[in-house]
Order: sequence, then C-alpha cells, then structure tokens
Amino acid sequence: MYRRGNYSSGEDFVLEYGDLRFTFNERDFSERCEQAARRLGFIGNSIVEHEVEDLINLVVNGEVTDPASALGEHVNDCWPELVGPSDRSLVHWLRRLIFRGAWLDQRVKEGELDVIFDELEGIFVYIQPDRGGEPIELAPEPRWDRVAYVPR
Repeated sequence: MYRRGNYSSGEDFVLEYGDLRFTFNERDFSERCEQAARRLGFIGNSIVEHEVEDLINLVVNGEVTDPASALGEHVNDCWPELVGPSDRSLVHWLRRLIFRGAWLDQRVKEGELDVIFDELEGIFVYIQPDRGGEPIELAPEPRWDRVAYVPR
C-alpha cells in the first residue's frame, strides 16, 4: 500500500486532517495565509507585517482577540458576516485553501502531479502526468469581496 508523505517546510505551524500532518515554517505559512485570503477576495494586494500577524492569528486561533492592525479590527467589525456554519466561515476556507495548496505541492514533490502555466488564463494549473496531462479540477471556493479588507 502506497503511503503519501506529509508536507513540511518547518515546525512553526501545524495543520492536521485525518492521518495527514502538514508543518510549515513561518514564512511559508504567512505567504499561504495571504494567498488564501487573496483567492477568497478578502484582501487585495500585499498587506503589511501587523496585518499579516492578525491574518495568521485568525487562521490559527479562529479569531483575532487582540488586533495588531486595522485588518484585525476589520475582522472583528465584520465578524457576524465572516463566521457561520463551519463549511461557510472565512476561517474554514482559509484553512482549507492553505491545506489544499500544501497537499497539492506535496503531490508535485512526489511526482504525482506537475504544474504548468496556462498562458490563455494567466494561471498555474496542476496536471496529472500519468493521465496524459489532465488538469486537476479544484472545487470552487466562495468569495468574501463584500466584506473585503481595504487598507485605509
């Protein structure tokens, strides 16, 4: 029986799901948090250090109890619109996208998937080399544009 490896870039942060245990260094995790928030439409371009700190606290703790920035204050101000049933909350989707990205990256590392650049769409796509380059179809994610954080 083939056992897939666990993603690891360091020991600063841990995400677990079932038998999978993914560990991240601080830089990798913070970049994945930003990418997930951007993909969900919750943030636009880059955010500054204190905003990243609040975003990481949101992902790790499920809330921002002591905001370090306007982003943390925004999360608390919009909390009723960000929280909801577990499969619909912003925290759930941030964690899900971080985990999914690491899972896909581990599959690339193990040679199960490849990555190509789709010039027409301007995006990177995961493909299955053993299936003739068939692209991986990722489940769509909801958008949080209506409550997006816009720096002042």
